[in-house]
Amino acid sequence: MWEWVRRAVLHSLSTALLRLWKWVRAFWYKNGLLTLSMLSVVTGCLLGFLLRALELTDLEKQYFSFPGELLMRMLKMLILPLITSSLMSGLATMDSKACGKMGVITITYYLWTTFMAVTVGIILVVSIHPGAAAQKDNYSVQKVVLSSADALLDLIRNMFPSNLVEASFQQYRTVLVPVVKSPGFQKIPGKPVNFIYFAPDDKNPEIHRPVFLELTPSPEMTYRTLAGTSNEMNVLGIVIFSATIGLLLGKMGERGAPLVNVCQCLNEAVMKIVSMAVWYFPFGIVFLIAGKILEMEDPSIIGQKLGLYVITVVSGLAFHGIILLPLLFVLITKKNPFAFIQGILQALLIALATSSSSATLPITLKCLLENNGIDRRVARFVLPVGATINMDGTALYEAVAAIFIAQVNEYELDLGQIITISITASAASIGAAGIPQSGLVTMVIVLTSVGLPTEDITLIIAVDWALDRLRTMTNVLGDALAAGIIAHVCEKDFAPKPVPQDPVSNTDKFPSAETSHLHPKDNVIEMIDETLLDQTGVHYNICQV
Repeated sequence: MWEWVRRAVLHSLSTALLRLWKWVRAFWYKNGLLTLSMLSVVTGCLLGFLLRALELTDLEKQYFSFPGELLMRMLKMLILPLITSSLMSGLATMDSKACGKMGVITITYYLWTTFMAVTVGIILVVSIHPGAAAQKDNYSVQKVVLSSADALLDLIRNMFPSNLVEASFQQYRTVLVPVVKSPGFQKIPGKPVNFIYFAPDDKNPEIHRPVFLELTPSPEMTYRTLAGTSNEMNVLGIVIFSATIGLLLGKMGERGAPLVNVCQCLNEAVMKIVSMAVWYFPFGIVFLIAGKILEMEDPSIIGQKLGLYVITVVSGLAFHGIILLPLLFVLITKKNPFAFIQGILQALLIALATSSSSATLPITLKCLLENNGIDRRVARFVLPVGATINMDGTALYEAVAAIFIAQVNEYELDLGQIITISITASAASIGAAGIPQSGLVTMVIVLTSVGLPTEDITLIIAVDWALDRLRTMTNVLGDALAAGIIAHVCEKDFAPKPVPQDPVSNTDKFPSAETSHLHPKDNVIEMIDETLLDQTGVHYNICQV
C-alpha cells in the first residue's frame, strides 16, 4: 500500500513539474526576449548609478559603453536597406487608387496627431509655468545659429538629394562662416601685430567663440552662409525617392517585376537578420543606458534647476501616448489599444535605449508583422514614412521648451506668438531626423520664429538625453498605432478580390499573398506568388516569414 501511495505522489509531482515546465517553455517562447529587455533596462539604470561612485575617466566610460555602441551601429546598418526595400516593394504591389487613398489618410493622420501633441504641450507648460523655478546661468555660450528660412530651405533641399549614394550617409546643411571686417588699422612700427582667434568650445567643438586680442575698437563680425554637409543619413530624401520608384514600378507591370522581386527578397532577408540580432539587444541595452547615466551631470543639481520642466514634458508625453493616441485607436478601430501596445513593447524598449526612431524601425516592423498581424503592405509604407515625418513627442517637446525658455527670460507671449510656436513646432518636427537629440537642431526654428534667444538652448541640454528617449518612445508608439488604424481603415481596399474562373487561364494556380497565413513564429520561408491587383498576368514572388 505504501508503495502505491509513493508512486501516486511521485506521479502527481512529476505531472505538476511537467506542466510547470511546459508553461515556462511557452512563456519563454512568447515573452522571453521581452522579459530580458525589460530586465536589461532596469539593470542598466542600477549599474549606471552604482558606477557613478567610481568616478570613471572619459576613456574608461568610452570602453564601458562599447557594447552599447555596437547595438546602435547594428541597428543603423539595417536602416537603409529596410527603408528602400520596404517602400519599393510595398508600393509596387498595391493598386494605385488604394495606394493614393492610404497615403492621404496617413499624412492627414500624422499631421493631426502632431498638432494634438503640440496643443497638449502648450496647455501644460502655460498651466504649470516651469520657467519660474528655473535659474539662468550667468554665462552663455555664444553660438551663431541659422535663420528659420535657411533651416526650411535645407529641409526642402534634403527632400531632393543631388547624390543618392551621398544621401545614405550625409545630408545637406547650410554652414555659417565668420567674416571679420577690419576697419583698416595703420601698422605702427614697434607695435605688436593684432590677431583674432576663433576658439572651439570645450564641450561642443562645432561652437566657436571669437577671442579678440589687442584690438581697439573691436572689428565688425559678419557671417556668410555656405553649402555644407553633416554626417547623418538623409532619411527624408531616401524615403521620397524610394516611394516614387515604388509607385512607378507598380505602373510598369511585367517590366518592373524583376526589381520588385529583388526588393521583396531583400526586405525579407533584412527581417531575418533582425530576428537573429534581437538576442544581442538585451546585452547591449545594459551598457547603452548605463553609459549614458555615467555621462550625465549631478542629478540633484539638475533636479533643482529643471525639475518642473522635466515633470511638464513627461506629463505631456504620458498624456499624449497613454490617453490620446489609444483613445483615437479605440474610436476608429473599436479594438483594445493596450492589447495592441503589448505586441510592440519590444520596439518601445529599443526606442528607450537607442533614442532613435529610425534605428528602432526594424524592430517595430517585426513586432507589427509577427505580434499584431498587420498587413505587410501597410506596415511597409506607414512605418518608414512615420519614422521620417511623424514626430509627436518631438513636436510636444519643442513647444514646451520654447515657452519654457520664454518664461525663464520673463518674456510674455501673446496668443499670436503661441499660435506661431504651435505651427513652427509642428513643421520643425517633420524635418527632425530620426537620430538622437535631433530636436535640439530644429529647436532653433521654433525659437527664432518668436524672437527668443537661441543660445538659451544650453539651459535644457542637461536633461535632453533622458527626455529624448521618452519622446522617441512616443514617436514609435504613434507610428505603430497609426499602422493599426490605417490597416483597419483600408482593410477593404487590400482584401483579395475574387478572380473569375477561366478554364484556359492558369491564374487560379497562383494564390494571393493575403490568403496564406503562416504562424508568426514559424521560421519556414514559403515562396508564394502575389498577384498585382487589377493587372492580370503580372505576378510577384514574395518571401513570407
